[in-house]
Amino acid sequence: MTRLRVSIVLCTYNGAAHLQPQLDSLLAQTRLPDEIVIGDDGSTDASVDMLQAFAVRAQDAGIEVQLVRHRENLGYVDNFSVGLRAAQGDVLFLCDQDDVWRTDKLARMAECFEQDSSLLLLHGDARLVDDEGHSLGCSLFEALQMTAPEREAIHDGRAFDVVLRRSFVTGATAALRRDLVATALPVAPGWIHDEWLAAVAAAVGRVDFIDQPLIDYRQHGANQIGMRKRNLAMKWRDLLLPRGRLLAGEAERLRLLEEYLARAAFHGSRDRAAQVRDKRTHFERRVAMGRLPRWRRWSPVLREARGGFYRRYGTGIRSLLRDLLRRD
Repeated sequence: MTRLRVSIVLCTYNGAAHLQPQLDSLLAQTRLPDEIVIGDDGSTDASVDMLQAFAVRAQDAGIEVQLVRHRENLGYVDNFSVGLRAAQGDVLFLCDQDDVWRTDKLARMAECFEQDSSLLLLHGDARLVDDEGHSLGCSLFEALQMTAPEREAIHDGRAFDVVLRRSFVTGATAALRRDLVATALPVAPGWIHDEWLAAVAAAVGRVDFIDQPLIDYRQHGANQIGMRKRNLAMKWRDLLLPRGRLLAGEAERLRLLEEYLARAAFHGSRDRAAQVRDKRTHFERRVAMGRLPRWRRWSPVLREARGGFYRRYGTGIRSLLRDLLRRD
């Protein structure tokens, strides 16, 4: 088994309030990384001072460090993209500034890549914690409501079928082979980097997950993207929300993925593009439904249901009810 070179790509922006525990957790790994690439996106707090002190500690531990301060704020998608391109490891770990890694995260995930040469992207579960690091009594996969059939499909090499239903990879828990960077970047407009990387990885190769929490995923008011477990009241309000603009935006994002896959040269890329086109046209029909009075939506909604589109590209009965009840 060949030992792979491992890089961590950490992106920061005014994260001093929670940054130090994350930095400490990186140096507490049972298997230390070979390289840490840090992109600070123009922080005005104490983040840079903390990062400079951390870089000295990491280098003393034998870790190569690249610390780049961007003069202009790139945004987190471009910041991660720059960091991924700069990293030299065989396997690259995405790292947020406000979480805490379990001490065996890097070792366990790196071993999975070393044992399985077909594995392109790997992610894991997380313990959701509050601003102070206290458990919220829920895991990330529980909040995402990952189903047994979805888990089985991903483990069986059918992650693209799940990607077509919804996003399920959280970047803070993910690692990927450097080969994917050249294949997938740049991230298409409107896409988040982890969504795009997961979609391309699932189309090109194999995506899998570790069904155990490997980080504490902090939820607080400054999260770029957060996750909470929803109660019944939240789910009911969700059914009534206006969704025309959201669905139209998703159709446009799917068009960009479809075009990417149509241009790609890997085996089966045209079939993947056709699958995405099928979902895109379903979403475009859903946009049109929302412009109708509710009493006129029954026929087109039932037609989509009979065709299996809600089950294949959404949340089944919940997506159906959204189209019947939502306000546009």
